Amino acid sequence: MKLIQKLGLIALSVLAFNASAQTDKATTSRIVDDKNYVFVATNAMPLNSTDINNILNKMPGGNNGGNISLTGGNYDVAVSSDSLVVYLPYYGRAYSVSMNNDDNGYRFKSKKFTYETKKRKKGGWDIQISTQDVRNNVRMTLNISENGYGTLSVISNDKQSISYNGYLSEPKKDKS
Repeated sequence: MKLIQKLGLIALSVLAFNASAQTDKATTSRIVDDKNYVFVATNAMPLNSTDINNILNKMPGGNNGGNISLTGGNYDVAVSSDSLVVYLPYYGRAYSVSMNNDDNGYRFKSKKFTYETKKRKKGGWDIQISTQDVRNNVRMTLNISENGYGTLSVISNDKQSISYNGYLSEPKKDKS
């Protein structure tokens, strides 16, 4: 009986965590309209999941299915009216590789980018972002639901496409 209670408690805590991850409709609408939010990535889905699965299956505790959990990694995209800060991992085939480990994945800041928002008829937004001051200009498409969940697709000249699932949150307030 205690096992059932413990499992129930764990399930409730997981549900509570997932419920707190989303924003309400008013908050989501406000932060998207203000162009001031953070997309927090929770899963990565590489385009070529077969190659990734072959590697992951050889690792202890490797998962399968082409969906890589990013929990605890603090991977995100911070959007504001004048800057874009991207910190995302990359899984997939790169056509050119940098010798600097800091260049692996998508880690950059951009001050020069285009940003187009399109409201969907049935709720939510489609956002197109294209950088102009980053090596191998990156194009991103962010599809956001009214509840703040989203899917981010990233296209680059030197890597295969990759998608990330996650949620929107308000940026942290500076205490200065």
